[in-house]
Amino acid sequence: MDVKQIFAAYDDHSNNGLERFSYCPGCGGKCAVQMDAGRERAVCSACGRIQYRNPAPAVSVLIVAEDKVLLGKRAPGSFMEGKWCLPCGFIEFDEDFITAGRREAKEETGLNIQVRSVISVCSNYLVPDLHTLVIVLLAGVVSGEACPGDDLDALQWVKLSGPWPPLAFAADRHIIERYHKTHPEGLPVETIL
Repeated sequence: MDVKQIFAAYDDHSNNGLERFSYCPGCGGKCAVQMDAGRERAVCSACGRIQYRNPAPAVSVLIVAEDKVLLGKRAPGSFMEGKWCLPCGFIEFDEDFITAGRREAKEETGLNIQVRSVISVCSNYLVPDLHTLVIVLLAGVVSGEACPGDDLDALQWVKLSGPWPPLAFAADRHIIERYHKTHPEGLPVETIL
């Protein structure tokens, strides 16, 4: 099965978000659009600070037990509500990606997990204001009882072979299918206690 790591939910993902930077977050000066390294960027006219817009770093966790994967149903009011996904979320500024994966799994599923490896990295162009760079972790359950929380209102163990409920993210479908067909070992990760 071919590897796929770039997923676009809409056609034009060139939005640079310049309209978001009217004023400099550093000094409060007014920003103006200037060219920088071949791209239009908002630059502070007072201090010269360039306002870069980057994708948000996130993790997604493929929690596997025997021939099943744990999926969660997106809660009302969450992005892509009512659809299903792998436990996932944004990496906080003060945490590494392994800790983020363990935290997100605990918050969304109630389970303590052991991260086994990194099995993919994906770029997701979800909507014009939300682009993510997602590190996909393979994990197993260490302890706890499955109980939905945070952005999820239901959990279900589903056969890796499917059928799956309607998935929120194209990347999740690809990750599950690829894992089912190839069982990649992935890149080993540090043991973080």
